[in-house]
Amino acid sequence: MNFDWHGSVITRQTSVDAHYKNTQNVRRFLLDQCGPGFRLDRDLMAWIRDGAAKTMGDVADEWMRRHTQAGDA
Repeated sequence: MNFDWHGSVITRQTSVDAHYKNTQNVRRFLLDQCGPGFRLDRDLMAWIRDGAAKTMGDVADEWMRRHTQAGDA
């Protein structure tokens, strides 16, 4: 059964699957995890969809890593 990216509760343990969708639900989760400066960008989207196993917690952590290193957080 596919995860409902529009309506299901997303947690840090939610697996990113082949049916991942960039929804308002995903953006709300990442804003909560990363703070008001969160923005999706092409590089992060490519990383999310690279086929490697990851969770939504990994996605939030990767965004924070990229933006803390860049001084953007």
